[in-house]
Amino acid sequence: MRRIILITLLMGAAVDSAVASECVVLLHGLGRTPVSMLRLDYHLSGSGFDVVNPGYPSTEQPIQQLATVVGTGVDECRERQATTIHFVTHSLGGILVRQFFQNHRVPEARRAVMLAPPNHGSEIVDTYRDEWWYRHVAGVAGQQLGTRQDSIPNQLAPVELEIGIIAGTRSSDPWFAAAMRSANDGKVSVDSAKLAEMQDFLLVDSGHTFMMNAANVLHQVEFFLRNGKFDRSGGE
Repeated sequence: MRRIILITLLMGAAVDSAVASECVVLLHGLGRTPVSMLRLDYHLSGSGFDVVNPGYPSTEQPIQQLATVVGTGVDECRERQATTIHFVTHSLGGILVRQFFQNHRVPEARRAVMLAPPNHGSEIVDTYRDEWWYRHVAGVAGQQLGTRQDSIPNQLAPVELEIGIIAGTRSSDPWFAAAMRSANDGKVSVDSAKLAEMQDFLLVDSGHTFMMNAANVLHQVEFFLRNGKFDRSGGE
């Protein structure tokens, strides 16, 4: 009996070690802080992942500079001896990952789940970029997220990551409705969220601002990180 218990404990330790060697870098959105990603942090940490949740001055610098936070997260994962590094992003965070991987290679990097990413920009920027209040609230990076072909998101080349994208279909920002011309989450359209190189794509009945807190989104994020695809079983 003691031998069986010992084997069971050793096997459990091996499984825990394998999961713990996977590190997840969380990246919040424009005008937000790491606090906005805390529920994801707790969920993934409780599921055995090592989680890094750095902050960055999203409204004070251009996207090219802000993207260094991705490297900060990678360095922290490496310090924790991670053998695999994933990314979970909200909104602007997804653009920072794409920007970072234009000029960096991370052998340990594997998967990324992007929540409501403006991968082809946002009509909100096109409509309000010249308004004083938008310039004040969104900063330099906010000016770079338009839908024109010369915008930063539309200039980025594909990256070597397994990417899963979750887009919302319920507007959480009705005051921006006049700027949106197709299905959207209040800030980013469903079509804008897509990438040609994505592995999987999922629509959820959530708005942009608090999508990362929805129970079904938490489940789908973890499922993709483990399996490289979203859960279509309906049993979440």
